[in-house]
Amino acid sequence: MKLFYATALATFASPVLADDVSRAPVPDARPVMLAALQATDGQAHGILTGEMADAITKRFGATSPIYIDVATEKRYAQAGCSRLKVTFWQDGVRLPGATTPRRQTMDFGIDYCLDGRPPQSLK
Repeated sequence: MKLFYATALATFASPVLADDVSRAPVPDARPVMLAALQATDGQAHGILTGEMADAITKRFGATSPIYIDVATEKRYAQAGCSRLKVTFWQDGVRLPGATTPRRQTMDFGIDYCLDGRPPQSLK
Protein backbone atom coordinates (compact mmCIF):
# COMPACT_ATOMS: atom_id res chain seq x y z
CA MET A 1 0.00 0.00 0.00
CA LYS A 2 2.92 2.34 0.68
CA LEU A 3 3.91 2.44 -2.95
CA PHE A 4 0.38 2.48 -4.33
CA TYR A 5 -0.06 6.25 -4.47
CA ALA A 6 3.41 6.93 -5.82
CA THR A 7 2.96 4.22 -8.43
CA ALA A 8 -0.45 5.55 -9.35
CA LEU A 9 0.98 9.03 -9.71
CA ALA A 10 3.79 7.82 -11.93
CA THR A 11 1.88 5.26 -13.98
CA PHE A 12 -1.82 5.96 -14.22
CA ALA A 13 -2.24 9.70 -13.83
CA SER A 14 -2.21 11.83 -16.90
CA PRO A 15 0.17 14.71 -16.20
CA VAL A 16 -0.97 18.30 -16.42
CA LEU A 17 1.51 21.14 -16.80
CA ALA A 18 1.57 24.34 -14.80
CA ASP A 19 4.70 26.44 -14.57
CA ASP A 20 6.54 23.73 -16.57
CA VAL A 21 6.03 21.17 -13.78
CA SER A 22 4.39 17.81 -14.42
CA ARG A 23 1.34 17.46 -12.16
CA ALA A 24 -0.90 14.48 -11.51
CA PRO A 25 -4.60 14.90 -10.70
CA VAL A 26 -5.25 13.81 -7.09
CA PRO A 27 -8.31 13.73 -4.78
CA ASP A 28 -6.30 15.07 -1.79
CA ALA A 29 -2.74 15.95 -0.78
CA ARG A 30 -1.80 12.48 0.54
CA PRO A 31 -0.65 10.95 -2.80
CA VAL A 32 1.53 14.00 -3.46
CA MET A 33 3.02 13.81 0.04
CA LEU A 34 3.81 10.10 -0.42
CA ALA A 35 5.38 10.81 -3.82
CA ALA A 36 7.58 13.53 -2.28
CA LEU A 37 8.73 11.12 0.45
CA GLN A 38 9.89 8.70 -2.26
CA ALA A 39 11.31 11.25 -4.71
CA THR A 40 15.09 11.56 -4.86
CA ASP A 41 14.77 15.36 -4.89
CA GLY A 42 12.08 15.31 -2.19
CA GLN A 43 9.50 17.11 -4.32
CA ALA A 44 6.16 16.23 -5.89
CA HIS A 45 3.35 18.17 -7.55
CA GLY A 46 -0.33 17.63 -8.17
CA ILE A 47 -3.66 19.19 -9.04
CA LEU A 48 -6.56 18.83 -6.63
CA THR A 49 -9.60 17.29 -8.34
CA GLY A 50 -13.09 16.28 -7.35
CA GLU A 51 -16.26 17.88 -6.09
CA MET A 52 -14.61 19.91 -3.31
CA ALA A 53 -11.97 21.35 -5.67
CA ASP A 54 -14.69 22.22 -8.20
CA ALA A 55 -16.82 23.88 -5.51
CA ILE A 56 -13.90 25.99 -4.20
CA THR A 57 -12.91 27.06 -7.72
CA LYS A 58 -16.50 27.99 -8.58
CA ARG A 59 -17.13 29.80 -5.27
CA PHE A 60 -14.12 32.08 -5.73
CA GLY A 61 -14.37 32.42 -9.51
CA ALA A 62 -10.77 31.26 -9.82
CA THR A 63 -9.05 31.08 -13.19
CA SER A 64 -6.92 27.99 -12.49
CA PRO A 65 -7.23 24.64 -10.79
CA ILE A 66 -5.96 24.19 -7.24
CA TYR A 67 -2.30 23.21 -7.40
CA ILE A 68 -0.43 21.22 -4.73
CA ASP A 69 3.35 21.44 -4.26
CA VAL A 70 5.16 19.32 -1.66
CA ALA A 71 8.82 19.82 -0.75
CA THR A 72 10.92 17.92 1.76
CA GLU A 73 12.36 20.28 4.36
CA LYS A 74 14.14 17.65 6.46
CA ARG A 75 14.63 13.88 6.24
CA TYR A 76 14.49 12.07 9.57
CA ALA A 77 16.61 9.09 10.65
CA GLN A 78 13.50 6.88 10.55
CA ALA A 79 13.28 5.47 7.02
CA GLY A 80 10.52 6.97 4.89
CA CYS A 81 9.86 9.89 7.25
CA SER A 82 10.37 13.61 6.59
CA ARG A 83 9.25 17.11 7.45
CA LEU A 84 7.19 18.25 4.46
CA LYS A 85 6.11 21.71 3.35
CA VAL A 86 2.74 21.43 1.62
CA THR A 87 1.52 24.33 -0.49
CA PHE A 88 -1.93 24.70 -2.06
CA TRP A 89 -2.28 27.57 -4.53
CA GLN A 90 -4.72 28.89 -7.09
CA ASP A 91 -4.67 31.81 -9.51
CA GLY A 92 -7.45 34.30 -10.18
CA VAL A 93 -9.12 33.95 -6.79
CA ARG A 94 -11.69 36.64 -6.05
CA LEU A 95 -11.86 37.10 -2.29
CA PRO A 96 -14.87 38.86 -0.74
CA GLY A 97 -14.26 42.60 -0.71
CA ALA A 98 -11.25 42.42 -3.04
CA THR A 99 -11.31 44.52 -6.19
CA THR A 100 -9.09 42.30 -8.31
CA PRO A 101 -8.44 38.57 -8.50
CA ARG A 102 -5.12 37.28 -7.17
CA ARG A 103 -3.10 34.18 -6.41
CA GLN A 104 -4.16 32.68 -3.11
CA THR A 105 -1.68 30.42 -1.30
CA MET A 106 -1.89 28.24 1.80
CA ASP A 107 1.22 26.59 3.28
CA PHE A 108 1.59 24.15 6.14
CA GLY A 109 4.26 21.86 7.49
CA ILE A 110 3.77 18.25 8.52
CA ASP A 111 5.96 15.46 9.88
CA TYR A 112 4.89 12.46 7.81
CA CYS A 113 5.95 8.88 7.03
CA LEU A 114 5.17 6.44 4.22
CA ASP A 115 2.82 4.53 6.54
CA GLY A 116 0.73 7.70 7.05
CA ARG A 117 1.83 8.17 10.65
CA PRO A 118 4.11 10.79 12.19
CA PRO A 119 7.74 9.79 12.83
CA GLN A 120 8.59 8.16 16.15
CA SER A 121 11.42 10.65 16.59
CA LEU A 122 12.22 14.03 15.05
CA LYS A 123 15.93 13.21 14.80
